[in-house]
Amino acid sequence: MAAGFRLTSDVVTVLVAVVLGSGWAAPAGGPAAWGMPFAVFLAFVVFLHARAALYRRGIAHRFVDDIGPIELAVALAALSTAGALALLGQPRHPEAVIPHVWACAAVLVPAGRLLLLGGLAVARRFHHDLSVPTLIVGNGRIAHQICHRLESSPEYGLTPAGLLSVDPLMWTGSDDDVVTTTPRLGPPDMIAEAIGATGAGAVIIAFSRARDADLIDRVLRVAQARGLTVWVVPRMFDAVGLHARVDHLGGMPLLAVPRADPRGWTFHVKHTGDRVVAALLLLALAPLMLFIAALVHASSPGPILFRQRRVGRDGVPFDCLKFRSMRPPAEADGVFELLSELAPGGVEGVDRRTAVGRILRSTSLDELPQLINVVKGEMSMVGPRPERPDFVDIFDAKVNRYGERHRVKAGITGWAQVHGLRGQTSIADRAEWDNYYIENWSMGLDLKILALTVPAVLRRAT
Repeated sequence: MAAGFRLTSDVVTVLVAVVLGSGWAAPAGGPAAWGMPFAVFLAFVVFLHARAALYRRGIAHRFVDDIGPIELAVALAALSTAGALALLGQPRHPEAVIPHVWACAAVLVPAGRLLLLGGLAVARRFHHDLSVPTLIVGNGRIAHQICHRLESSPEYGLTPAGLLSVDPLMWTGSDDDVVTTTPRLGPPDMIAEAIGATGAGAVIIAFSRARDADLIDRVLRVAQARGLTVWVVPRMFDAVGLHARVDHLGGMPLLAVPRADPRGWTFHVKHTGDRVVAALLLLALAPLMLFIAALVHASSPGPILFRQRRVGRDGVPFDCLKFRSMRPPAEADGVFELLSELAPGGVEGVDRRTAVGRILRSTSLDELPQLINVVKGEMSMVGPRPERPDFVDIFDAKVNRYGERHRVKAGITGWAQVHGLRGQTSIADRAEWDNYYIENWSMGLDLKILALTVPAVLRRAT
């Protein structure tokens, strides 16, 4: 269904681009002037989009993932169309028409995708019939996490329709701090009945106490025979990243796991780029930061900048800078106690934010002084958010792989934050997202996170 929406979006936006581009190049033309360019250009765009798998969207796919491939496909389609029209003799001067069509399509085609994906994400929050009913087969925490994440993130396009488990404890519907409302439909043997009862279109196989051979015969084969999409959570899922590849030894698949090297030359390039970008941003934003500083100074007594000790790369502490957003503490404020499974942040205890501070917090403008930390080499533009030393000691003892976040510099924004994990949210989830970022780092991933930060901040501000 979603593939059909994307194809329709391409057809409509290409048509509009050809009409506007042809009219721009030759205002006196008419339908006869753009009929042939539309047919040829559309054929090339659809072909190239199909080749780039732009009609097969992954679960965690975002609009920013499409921008590069779409622009490349539109450019290649424009060049190919110019050559084809020159051979066909339609129109007489394709070199005068195609650049205008290209310019219009370069804006309209991705804009159409953005509106489509945004509309689908909103619609899925209110209309579950737009999502694919999905069965989860598995036991324990991993199965619960999958159910919980699908329940809380309808933008994935998958609705958990039922859980198939051999573990009687799964009847409770909860596991430690992970709670799910997904109904248990019975053991994996009942996969056929569950598909019929729920109308499922997909199956996710997580860890199960059932034998793998039984899962293949009783779940995988049945689901595939009925045309369902099947995903399998690998046993060593912590080691499988974005850049993992499948090799084959005879008929046996081998999963090649790439090694993340935070000390390698690519991270040195990243850190150099961070400092250059941060310095340029400080120059560009200097008037705004001076204005904010004046507002903070006038809002309440105290320093303009708030300095707080945080833990950075390799566990080295540094002073993280922010615009002060709160009044000084008073004895009547009491002591704040954080729940053990949550990260600190946001409003801790009594709300001491000033009127200016509320605006700075909601818009994340209080974070701007951290550009100074980046220039000094203490932080990066993108990376795990730094934490206070006292909390680091606690979380390192309680949360699996928490300390591995400190392999890289802390960031102003991060992979966890653009996925909603900021303030007092699960520290275990944060550590998972942060380590995923480190092990799958690329310059493209940093650019993606920076692009996702803008809408994340806007959503928070509104």
